[in-house]
Amino acid sequence: MVFGCCMKGPGYLTPIDAMSGPKEALMYLACIYSGTGIEKPDYLATVDVEPNSPTYSKVIHRLPMPYIGDELHHFGWNACSSCHKDPSAVRRFLIMPAFLSGHIYVIDTQKNPRAPTLHKVVESTDIEQKTGLAYPHTTHCLASGDIMVSFLGDKDGNAKGSGFLLLDTEFNVKGRWEKPGHSPPFGSDFWYQPRHNTMISSEFGAPVAYTKGFHLQDVADGLYGSNLNVYSWPGGELKQTMELGNAGLLTLEVRFLHDPSKDTGFVVCALSGNVVRFFKKADGSWDHEVAITVEPIKVKNWVLPEMPGLVTECLISLDDRYLYFVNWLHGDLRQYNIEDPTKPILTGQVWIGGLLQKGSPIVAVAEDGSEWQIDVPKVQENRLRGGPQMFQLSLDGKRLYITNSLFSTWDRQFYPELVEKGSHMLLIDVDTKQGGLAINPNFFVDFGSEPEGPSLAHEMRYPGGDCTSDIWV
Repeated sequence: MVFGCCMKGPGYLTPIDAMSGPKEALMYLACIYSGTGIEKPDYLATVDVEPNSPTYSKVIHRLPMPYIGDELHHFGWNACSSCHKDPSAVRRFLIMPAFLSGHIYVIDTQKNPRAPTLHKVVESTDIEQKTGLAYPHTTHCLASGDIMVSFLGDKDGNAKGSGFLLLDTEFNVKGRWEKPGHSPPFGSDFWYQPRHNTMISSEFGAPVAYTKGFHLQDVADGLYGSNLNVYSWPGGELKQTMELGNAGLLTLEVRFLHDPSKDTGFVVCALSGNVVRFFKKADGSWDHEVAITVEPIKVKNWVLPEMPGLVTECLISLDDRYLYFVNWLHGDLRQYNIEDPTKPILTGQVWIGGLLQKGSPIVAVAEDGSEWQIDVPKVQENRLRGGPQMFQLSLDGKRLYITNSLFSTWDRQFYPELVEKGSHMLLIDVDTKQGGLAINPNFFVDFGSEPEGPSLAHEMRYPGGDCTSDIWV
C-alpha cells in the first residue's frame, strides 16, 4: 500500500494532508515479558483494528524477538514524512530498540503487513563498542535517510553515556550524532524542527536508578533530570540548556507542533505533574513556561501522603488543535484545546484505571476530610487494570488507542496486578468538533490471555505512520 501522493516518498506533504489518509486497519504493538517472571522473549503483536473484520480487536500475529530480557519500549520507522520528497524512500521497516538489552531490531512490515518478520539485529555490543552508548529509547527517521536513536546511559547504567546514535539506510552504526563534548547530562525523548534549525531533547534519568524502581532518594541524589536541551539541527551542537528545576522533574515526551513553521511545543514532566510549553524568543534563544499543572491528591493507605498524577505521555493531533496526556497514577486521560498554545483549555477527560478507582485500598482525601474514589467503568465486563500510559491517535484525530504499561519494574512497584494479569488495550472515541472523550465499548484487547502468559503492552504504530513518528520538514 502506498501512502501519500503519487511518485512521492513515504508519508504526506503536510500534517493536514495526513489527516485525510486511509483509516487504520492494523496496529503494531510492543509486548513485554521482561520483568514479569515469564522467561519468554518480548514480541511485536499485530492487532486488527478494522471494525468490519471478523478478527476485530484481536491479536492476529506475534513476532518474538531472538533474545530474552529486552524490554521493548519505544519504536519508530526507517522513513516517514520527513522523506516525503524522496521517491526512493519507503516506510517499510520498524526500528525497535530494546530498552534494557540495548539491541535494536529491524522489522520488515512490507512482505506481509499482517505478519511482520525480523530483518536484522543491530547488536548492543556493536553499538557500545563504536559509540559507548547503552539503554536506547526514542527513534526518529531523518530526511537524509539516516535513523537517529536517543540513549540514556552507558553499559554500566551511568547517565554520562547519554547521547544519540545514527544508523544508515542499511541499519549500520554510523556513530554519534551530537558533536564531541555536546552530550546531554541525561537522555530521554527528542524532536527536531528543521525550519528552526533546532532539536530539543528531554531528561529522564540514569539507568542505574530507574531500572531498580522509583525512589525519591534517587531524585534528591541527582539521578533524574529536569532540563530541556536545545541543539542546532542538523549540526549537533548543544546550544542551550533550559533549566526547569522543580517544575520539570523527570522530563519525558517532547512534542513540537506538527506545523513545521511553528516554533513552540510541549514536554510532560512526570514527577512535577506539569506540562511545560517551550517556545522561541525574538533573539533566537528558547524559553519555557508551565502550561498545565496536575495537582497532587491527598491520599490514605499509600507510600506518601500525596499522590502525583505522574504525567508520563503526551501527543498532539495533526492539526495542532488538541493536546492529550495521561496521569498514570491518578488514572485519567485528558484532552486540551491548544489552538492558543499559551492558554490550553480542558475539553475532555476520561478515567480508565489508576490507583484511586473504587475497589482500591487507596482512598483520596478532600480538603474537608471526606474520602472519595473514582468510579471507573468496566469494559466488556473487564475491570481496568493499571493506569493509562501509551497511546496513539488516528490520522483523522477521532480514535485514540491506549495501553497501560509504563516500564516493567515500575509496573510491578505500583501496579503488581498489572504484571500478574497482563495489560489491556482500549479505544477512546474523540469528539474533534467540541472536544470530549468516551470509552468505546466494542473494543478491548486483553493481553492477560496471551498464549505464553500475561504480557505488558506498551507503544503502538500504524503501518501508514502517525502523529508521534512523523515529522515534517
